[in-house]
Amino acid sequence: MKVEVGTIVNTHGIKGEVKVKSNSDFTETRFQPGEVLTIEHQGKNIELTIASYRVHKGFHMLKFEGINNINDIEHLKNEVLLQEREHEEIELAEHEYYYSDIIGCTVFDEEDAPIGRVIEIFETGANDVWVVKGDKEYLIPYIADVVKSVDVEGRKIVITPMEGLLD
Repeated sequence: MKVEVGTIVNTHGIKGEVKVKSNSDFTETRFQPGEVLTIEHQGKNIELTIASYRVHKGFHMLKFEGINNINDIEHLKNEVLLQEREHEEIELAEHEYYYSDIIGCTVFDEEDAPIGRVIEIFETGANDVWVVKGDKEYLIPYIADVVKSVDVEGRKIVITPMEGLLD
């Protein structure tokens, strides 16, 4: 099973490097040189092997093997990068989840009232923040004081909102 790991948002320079917005967790592992990413483009699967990886101004900068010119990659701007889900080096600890397991889950408060669905996750350094879309967008910090339970199979998350979190 393949999961989304990012989107090519732009090219960088003229030698085929691209800026990627991550949609994933474990980017240090997923974007290592030698890793293979797939793009579904115009009905075809294009496999790209990462030649180099660095972080620059909040973006993940990737260069792929065999692509040495902006003209070879520019047509793939805005394409989604996919990777095989089962990644042997990634062992999840207790209370760790793949982003793809959390995105799409419905978030409820402790009275079982639905708040919305997780549509995006971003890292802050201290902890992840889940963007939950309901009647409006809420930013839910993934911390033990707030997130009480995660049921990946049932696609359900229960939180105890901190004061002001849902205002």
